[in-house]
Amino acid sequence: MNLFDVYPLFDINPVKASGSYLWDSNGQQYLDLYGGHAVISIGHSHPHYVQTITEQLNNIGFYSNPVQIPQQQKLADLLGCISGYDDYNLFLCNSGAEANENAFKLAGFHNGRKQIISFHKSFHGRTSLAVAATDDKKIVASVNENPNITFLPLNDNEAIEQHISDETCAVIIEGIQGVGGINVPSDSFLQNLRRLCDKHGAVLILDEIQSGYGRSGKFFAHQYSGIRPDIITIAKGMGNGFPVAGVLIHPKFQAKHGMLGTTFGGNYLACAASIAVLEVIENENLIENSAYIGQYLINELKGINGVREVRGIGLMIGIELEVPCAEIRKKLLYEHHIFTGSASNANTIRLLPSLGIGRKEADVFLIAFRTKLK
Repeated sequence: MNLFDVYPLFDINPVKASGSYLWDSNGQQYLDLYGGHAVISIGHSHPHYVQTITEQLNNIGFYSNPVQIPQQQKLADLLGCISGYDDYNLFLCNSGAEANENAFKLAGFHNGRKQIISFHKSFHGRTSLAVAATDDKKIVASVNENPNITFLPLNDNEAIEQHISDETCAVIIEGIQGVGGINVPSDSFLQNLRRLCDKHGAVLILDEIQSGYGRSGKFFAHQYSGIRPDIITIAKGMGNGFPVAGVLIHPKFQAKHGMLGTTFGGNYLACAASIAVLEVIENENLIENSAYIGQYLINELKGINGVREVRGIGLMIGIELEVPCAEIRKKLLYEHHIFTGSASNANTIRLLPSLGIGRKEADVFLIAFRTKLK
């Protein structure tokens, strides 16, 4: 049997990782400034993370959710405390797309409506309704097409005023658009969304799957605006590589048995991984480090010839070049051994490193990047 050909692959076989570095099967070291799509939040193979998962696996690795799993409540307590959402409820699942699917379902159960507003250049996942709300026709199959989705320009208050109504079920927006090229919703736009959703009884869903967990320099990117969404979806950095996701749910949503469900969500190992991540984020002040190193990188990048625009907050950075970035990324990888990311905008490089990255690693990248743009 052959593997289904899903991705174009680099000729690199990583076999070891630690902190912000990878090593391939030939012993070559790489600086990882992409973290596997913003997944590596606390660094590869962090010793506390490895120890916590190992200890849990030595006791029990899995049982399904009809039994008590105390680690779930421990995770919820830690997450509520660190994020500032201790009055919300937590539903645990396995992936960002699954989190968004359940967010839509909760919204529909809550107000009985069907219409959803999303935004141009959005990405919310590759499954049924999540992909229908994603602004990329190339990944939407015929069975995913949904006439109830409306796409509007980001940061366009006039457009949202015209299209939201008492028929709107939910508005979904990323805390910072990732795949779309690191596009940041303005504070005033988010504040207006909150006001309009309240006015029309629509559910405001903040997709913090890539932009959450301290990446922006706050726990959630939307917290810069001071708003509180009805639902927040999380994944990516939540498990530092272990598949885990969640939905933070305002207490106004009433739970009923059978409304939501999951086989693997909230399993012992997923909880152990997620608890370890939060403990490391707090103990090592990684949110503060994200803000500091992120601002340093953004300031330095803005002065480089050939850079058209630098977008982002914290360690979620988009570098838009004056030319397509594919060749630059390839040279960074094969000549300087630095992993970076791409975006739907062909000119934009994405940086999504571990929140523990230091000035040393930032400078290694900056020196290499300047060299390639000369």
